[in-house]
Amino acid sequence: MKPKEITVCGLAAVRALFAKDAGAIQRLYFDHGTGRRIGIICKALAVARKIYRCVEPAELEKIAGTVHHGGIVAVIGQRVLRSPRSEDVRRWAQAGAPLLLLDRIGNAHNLGAIVRTAAFFGVEQLVIPLHPQQARPGEATYRVAEGGMEYVEVYCVKSLAEFIRELRPFYTVVGAAVRGAAPLAPKAGPGSRNSQSGAATPRPVALVLGNEEHGLTPEVAAACERLVGIPGSGAVESLNVSAAAAVLCWAFFGKR
Repeated sequence: MKPKEITVCGLAAVRALFAKDAGAIQRLYFDHGTGRRIGIICKALAVARKIYRCVEPAELEKIAGTVHHGGIVAVIGQRVLRSPRSEDVRRWAQAGAPLLLLDRIGNAHNLGAIVRTAAFFGVEQLVIPLHPQQARPGEATYRVAEGGMEYVEVYCVKSLAEFIRELRPFYTVVGAAVRGAAPLAPKAGPGSRNSQSGAATPRPVALVLGNEEHGLTPEVAAACERLVGIPGSGAVESLNVSAAAAVLCWAFFGKR
C-alpha cells in the first residue's frame, strides 16, 4: 500500500529534509522569493526527475493546507513508526543515549516543539504510545519542529508503562509531574552527582512527559523510578508541556 502523503512546510524543515533524505521528497512547490534560495535542491530534483514548481501564493496555500507554509512545501510519504526492539534499548543504553518518552501528548504543535527541543539537545530517540489521545507526526509537527524531525526518530509502543518497566534495568526513568514529585534539583543528569539522592547516576536517563491536561497516567507514573517537578512562583500551576520539555531536557541532557 502506498504510504499516505503529507506536506513538510518551511525552509528550515525542507532544507533539513533534503540534507538528511533528499530521496524522500516526491514533489516540491515554492513561491518566487523562496525559489531564489533553493537552487541546489531544484537541481537535485531535476536530476532525479521529480516535480518542482514555482506557484502563486494562493496555490501554495492550497497545497500546504495552511497559510503557515513559509514559502515552500515538500510532499513526502508519511513515515511508518516502528516499535523499539530489545536490542535497540541495549544499544542505546550502552551508548549512554538519552531517551524522551511522551504519555499522550495530544497537540501536534506541542509534539513538534518537543521534537525541536529533543533535536537541539541531541536526543535522537523519542517514544510515544499507541493511544488515541497521542498526537502522531504530521504536517503541523514537521512545521513546528523546524527541521528537528530529521534528527529524531519517533518510535511507537503499545503500552508505555510496560515499555518503561522493560527500560528500567538499563535506564533511570524519570517522570515529570506537577503534584507528588520532588523539586527538580540543579545539575541533575546522567553521569553527574544527583543532589536529590547524593548518588551518581550510573544509567542514562529516560525522561517521561505527560498529557497537557492530565499529566502522567497513574500506571505510567508508578512505573517511573522517580518523579520530578519544576519549581515555580505558584502564580500558575505548571508550564506548557513543550516549555517543560525544554527545561527538563536542559537539566538532564544539556550538560552531557
